[in-house]
Amino acid sequence: QVQLVESGGGLVQAGGSLRLSCTASGMLFSLSVAGWYRQAPGKQRELVASITRGGTTNFPDSVQGRFAIARDNVKNTLYLQMSSLKPDDTGVYYCNTVPPIPGGHWGQGTQVTVSS
Repeated sequence: QVQLVESGGGLVQAGGSLRLSCTASGMLFSLSVAGWYRQAPGKQRELVASITRGGTTNFPDSVQGRFAIARDNVKNTLYLQMSSLKPDDTGVYYCNTVPPIPGGHWGQGTQVTVSS
């Protein structure tokens, strides 16, 4: 059974930084394209960072240069380093594969709130 557990969110002022972590059981991040998704209030969930099996990373323009994604294959943990945070980065952050694991396997997410 797949379990995803996100952590590290919080309240931060604009311009600040946060590091999110995601641990997985029942699946291996190293065998998939892994990613971080964000769901802002009233909006659909969107992909904000991804990392391929080979370590290639990809980001949308909205976070390019501010977010970094990394993976620890030994710990089977995914990280998202966020810096220069903006109020628009507010939302619940989730980890998953890209595309998401079939069957609706999502963790509880971790809330990030950026105050202006």
